Amino acid sequence: MEDIRNIVILTGAGISAESGLATFRGPDGLWEGHRVEDVCTPEALERNAALVHRFYDERRAKLNEVQPNAAHHALAELDARWPGDLLIVTQNVDDLHERAGARRLIHMHGELRSALCTACGESLPWSDPLPPGSQCPTCSRKSLRPDIVFFGEMPYQMDFIDTALRRADLFLSIGTSGAVYPAAGFVQTARHAGARTLELNLEPSAGSFYFEESRIGPASELVPDLVRRLLA
Repeated sequence: MEDIRNIVILTGAGISAESGLATFRGPDGLWEGHRVEDVCTPEALERNAALVHRFYDERRAKLNEVQPNAAHHALAELDARWPGDLLIVTQNVDDLHERAGARRLIHMHGELRSALCTACGESLPWSDPLPPGSQCPTCSRKSLRPDIVFFGEMPYQMDFIDTALRRADLFLSIGTSGAVYPAAGFVQTARHAGARTLELNLEPSAGSFYFEESRIGPASELVPDLVRRLLA
């Protein structure tokens, strides 16, 4: 991999599952027993704000019980030591990448520990419960909601991500289902631009056939091994 300079890494729920965070599409049911339509759409927020806020309050509180695993720490080391361009794009709304030390990072689907004001558009750090009607400290409107990209809303910083994908020499996907767009289409953008493509997953994803290579196994084993090879 001597010719690689610019890297884009996409991470999904599989990388955090080994830290104890449930995946949305795991065997225990979608979204921890809730339908997507009930907790992750603008219509759900309008219809039952109390349920939506409570759902994300519970998931935010869960972050206090988990720690970054070896895969998060390996990517943070790569971020710190890689001399070229590097961008970690995560579909996850947890903060395990940051707590491991990653800095070149985009949360394309938002963050649990952030609140969004629907009146002024301000995003602000938030670690406490966020009941409906919470007041925005910027505009004083009672219009804060979880800073989560709901289904039907545009993910964050898509133009920046697209530019990075088109400049990448290596596109790496870790722990993703390959079923949720636009992230599922990143591999096609990167391949079209000439990047090498590699998938690390517990099992083949819905988009495995787009990748030049898929490696199957736990992220906590596969990611540190790959990072050692990249930094060697």
